[in-house]
Amino acid sequence: MALGRGRIASLAAESQRTLWALKDLTLQVKQGETLAVIGPNGGGKSTLLKILSRITLPSKGTVEVHGRIASLLEVGTGFHPELTGRENVYLNGTILGMTRSEVNRQFDAIVDFSGVEQFLDTPVKRYSSGMRVRLGFAVAAHLEPDILIVDEVLAVGDQQFQQKCLGKMHQEAKSGRTVLFVSHNMSSVSQLCEQGMVLNKGRTAGVVPVAEAIEQYAASFPSGHRDGLYVADPTHEPALFSRLVIEQQGESRSTVLDDQPFEIEIAVRSTDANPTDRLFVTVCNQFRQHVFSASCLVDQMERRGDQHVIRMQVNERFLIAGSYSLDASLLTVGNDVREHLAGICGFRVANVAASELNRFQLQNDLVLGQYQWL
Repeated sequence: MALGRGRIASLAAESQRTLWALKDLTLQVKQGETLAVIGPNGGGKSTLLKILSRITLPSKGTVEVHGRIASLLEVGTGFHPELTGRENVYLNGTILGMTRSEVNRQFDAIVDFSGVEQFLDTPVKRYSSGMRVRLGFAVAAHLEPDILIVDEVLAVGDQQFQQKCLGKMHQEAKSGRTVLFVSHNMSSVSQLCEQGMVLNKGRTAGVVPVAEAIEQYAASFPSGHRDGLYVADPTHEPALFSRLVIEQQGESRSTVLDDQPFEIEIAVRSTDANPTDRLFVTVCNQFRQHVFSASCLVDQMERRGDQHVIRMQVNERFLIAGSYSLDASLLTVGNDVREHLAGICGFRVANVAASELNRFQLQNDLVLGQYQWL
């Protein structure tokens, strides 16, 4: 019983600690600027946007907003589930302070952009999450806000619609509107935004150019196991993967040059692997985006003593400069996962081959394209 009371007292003391979602944050965004707010989950990004959208009041401090705000923070935000899509368009316009005639002027454009014309007179509660996002973004972007605030909600939509939304936000920014964008997709962030801010545990180092903000965020990622090398821990239970190593010119490397090919060697314990098992290796960039994958059967690997070994060559001028890691999986013939390793064998690609023009063009790309002009 004494232990129980101590545990309860500990929980009570814990509950009395103050956890600040945002702390000592000073931020100024000017008209026409595009600002990306990035950072880990729980960093305070959504709280900041809710405060700026006047959904949540700050416990301390002040917020000054000049202009009309349209926000898309969560799926279905601002929609009444019992009303139809058509009725919700007018409801959102009213909330934004627009007259019915102003909404009428934009109505056709909203419907066309959203692609939900067939279901416009259906209650929103019958919509899928993707349909609600489509209509919600179309309403927010077309009702002529001065400030457009978009959270990670766009991740619900398909790739084609995401690109459509990015194009619309870029268009809004060029017309002088202010855009605040939260996303974990660094490619989208770098496409749309000129400025960036990393928010972590409610604090930030300030607003900087978006490329610098992305670098700050990437620097906080764990680098995985030893750079360029993964070796199974013998103190743990036997693992299927015994070794993965990055090599260039016959030597283990944590940094490879992009003007030369490099190899990835994978070793699997023969005593535990089946010839019909399939090996999958995925190269991921610093934002955990899958750049490319390769697979083979264990039966295709070379038998060396108690191991099956295979080497994969990655050609020169394929990966752009940056940080990478490997995911490795071994699957049965029925696609059951026997072992999966994520974020191991971290390595860097150093830029030697790309020209200055390529460095400018490649900021949003995953790989170097092999092509020639004809």
